[in-house]
Amino acid sequence: MNVLRTRMAILVAGTLLSGAAGAQGAVQWQSLPSAAPAPADNPTTQAKVRLGKMLFFDPRFSSTGTVSCFSCHNVMEGGDDHRPVSIGVEAQRGGRNAPTVFNAAFLSVQFWDGRAATLEDQAKGPPVNPIEMGMKGLTEVIYRIQRIPGYRPYFEQAFGSGDVVTMDNAAKAIAAYERTLITPGSAYDRYVEGDHTALTAQQVRGMSTFAAVGCASCHQGPNLSGPALPTSQGFFMKFPVYPQSPYVAKYDLMKDSGRYEATHNPADRNLWRVPGLRNLAYTAPYMHNGSVKSLPEAVRVMASAQLNRTLTAQQVGDITAFLQSLTGPFPKQTMPRLPPTPGNLLAR
Repeated sequence: MNVLRTRMAILVAGTLLSGAAGAQGAVQWQSLPSAAPAPADNPTTQAKVRLGKMLFFDPRFSSTGTVSCFSCHNVMEGGDDHRPVSIGVEAQRGGRNAPTVFNAAFLSVQFWDGRAATLEDQAKGPPVNPIEMGMKGLTEVIYRIQRIPGYRPYFEQAFGSGDVVTMDNAAKAIAAYERTLITPGSAYDRYVEGDHTALTAQQVRGMSTFAAVGCASCHQGPNLSGPALPTSQGFFMKFPVYPQSPYVAKYDLMKDSGRYEATHNPADRNLWRVPGLRNLAYTAPYMHNGSVKSLPEAVRVMASAQLNRTLTAQQVGDITAFLQSLTGPFPKQTMPRLPPTPGNLLAR
């Protein structure tokens, strides 16, 4: 199935590039919707969003009481942590760069390797990761939440009465909150919607170059993370396509074998979920291992390792300027007030 998806992606790439001849009109440019789609079994409500935001910011669901979702996804800035790899409980370091949580609702699947199909699935991963939040299991996580009496009214407001303080509902609430973390209204969005004064001449030139050199073969759709696909079907591409690129060795880009680490299927080796390109000015360093420190260098790396191209300085500058036009206004965030902690909550 992953091989099929990869072939489909290559076919899409060929369709996009045939007849492009550098013209931005060959790509179906799309603006970001003003609201993220929600699954039928988890419609977004204010009560869920309020509860999910509390859980997102709460470090008490880590084994040491020191790490929360917010620790690696700073929504007061770019939605990530600006480290090459994140730091979890007991100062352990993970193996991959933390993706931004902004616009994650528009990704085909979650995590770099696509091991979670939905935001709800993703929310259950970090708490039980031994490096990230370090809890022994999801039963232990929800037990922590249940032992904080102040959380129950918020669960009841979001999910009704009865046995509602569950891990599934906690994950649904976090996902509902994350679906509010979107950034429509960038200069690029305004340009695509008809305001031809929204981009500078260099950004327009970069938009055309982005399409002409082949970047849009993977980075398409409203989030520039791939085409719309059926639920749970991820958009994956091989990276690097050209391992002989000097940047591959320079930045150790093949040490991590990507989706293979999750599936152990040889066909998945070096496959990665295609990331979105919005708000890149806020999310350095770049690549799955956080090894590339600047956006212009990331453009050069991708051109070489994915497209076997060496770009001119002007092309790099123009594409970088275009990518900067994808930065949109962030939703206003305020710190939530959390329920008080029982004295023995973290006893082990």
